Amino acid sequence: MKKFVILIAIYNDWKSVFKLLENIDSQISNWSAKVSVLMINDASTENIPKIEMKFKNINTIRLINMKKNRGHARCYAAGLKFLNEKEDFDHVILMDGDGEDRPEELTSIFNKSMENPSKTITADRVKRSEGFFFRFLYQCHKILTYLFTGKLIKFGNYSCLTKESVEQLVKEPSIWSSFSGSVTKIISDRISTPSVRGMRYFGPSQMNFFNLLIHSLSIIAVFRKTVIFRCFLLIIFYLFFIFNNLSVIMLLPVIIILIFIFSIIKVSSRENINELNNSLDNIDSIDVLSNFNSR
Repeated sequence: MKKFVILIAIYNDWKSVFKLLENIDSQISNWSAKVSVLMINDASTENIPKIEMKFKNINTIRLINMKKNRGHARCYAAGLKFLNEKEDFDHVILMDGDGEDRPEELTSIFNKSMENPSKTITADRVKRSEGFFFRFLYQCHKILTYLFTGKLIKFGNYSCLTKESVEQLVKEPSIWSSFSGSVTKIISDRISTPSVRGMRYFGPSQMNFFNLLIHSLSIIAVFRKTVIFRCFLLIIFYLFFIFNNLSVIMLLPVIIILIFIFSIIKVSSRENINELNNSLDNIDSIDVLSNFNSR
């Protein structure tokens, strides 16, 4: 029987994550697999509530408590490193803990992985639930990423990784900064399944303009060599066409591109193989919330 681990990063959003666990339990009822959940508590400031859990299909739920808050991307990277070094598994499914990664789509991902056991499955967004302005900004992000990297990236964290893919990713410094960018760069043997971005179970979305900007730059920075090369080509061609009409105003696009290059280089410094290799030192404790052993 295949072993699946569902990896969830969580920061304070306990009410949402426990509802998510209930929905996961109901969705996996027909799976011919052993399913466990590993949650990474990113040094939450709110204590975990005492909730009586009665799940029929989840085998175990464990909670890794981190000493310092490092952000979702680094929690997932540390979680993958922990699983790669400490656990026996066949597939890892990454999910956000707020309900935006819809558990209703888990069976589709599971079936795809059973049909294609050697391939990584990504949940590609075909529809989003946010307002018009955010959707517009997100489309701009995708277009910008495609223009400068040549990669059309439609997925976020929601995906199903093979053990071999995990082994590859935990050796890649960029996983410390961007999951989707790293998967696109490293894992070529992958397929997708359509996914609708769900609504948060409780509370407002944590994604604002600044977070979206950093998210976008982090993905682009994974391909910084290609990006910098394309930017300089663009500058050269642009200067060639405006050479006879040089002015401060005409040079403004060049200045913007140079600022963009600087931003990419700056964000790329978030990639740190040493911090990734030492990420398990940030573990404070590991709690077994439940061990159901019902399957």
